[in-house]
Amino acid sequence: MKISILFFFILSTLSSMAQNTLADPALEFAFEVTCTLDPPQELGITTYGKRRIIPITGGTFTGPNIKGIILPGGADWQTVRTDGTADLEARYTLKTDDGALIYINNKGIRTGKPEVLARLGKGEKVDPAEYYMRTAATFEVSGEKYSWLNKAVFVGTGMRNANSVIIRFYKVN
Repeated sequence: MKISILFFFILSTLSSMAQNTLADPALEFAFEVTCTLDPPQELGITTYGKRRIIPITGGTFTGPNIKGIILPGGADWQTVRTDGTADLEARYTLKTDDGALIYINNKGIRTGKPEVLARLGKGEKVDPAEYYMRTAATFEVSGEKYSWLNKAVFVGTGMRNANSVIIRFYKVN
């Protein structure tokens, strides 16, 4: 009996120590992108829902340690659910002001009340506080200067305009 009490005490102590040493995540602003867009290509209802492809035609990005342009040729491959929620998957290329190329794969979700999503769909200006648009991005880059993008988790908060999207990316520390 004494051994089981001692064993329970040791497990409880170790569990408490582990909980006390885990750091709560903090967000550090990395950069903001403004992607310019062509009108959506509506494919219609497919196996997975309403499919649309939104070509990315260019744009800019800037942050404390990085800035440059967005190259044309990427797109956001969206699947729209029956409730209007859009599953987002944007893939495109950043080009820094010193010539480095960075591939981004940014997945997320945009949802809100049906009337808000309808206004967004019409290209109306909608306060981003009226809907939820969050993403998680991964980056691929060669070289040392921007390797910090390869070695961290990044989340984003975004807003949709008629012909552009703005996303602020944060490094999770």
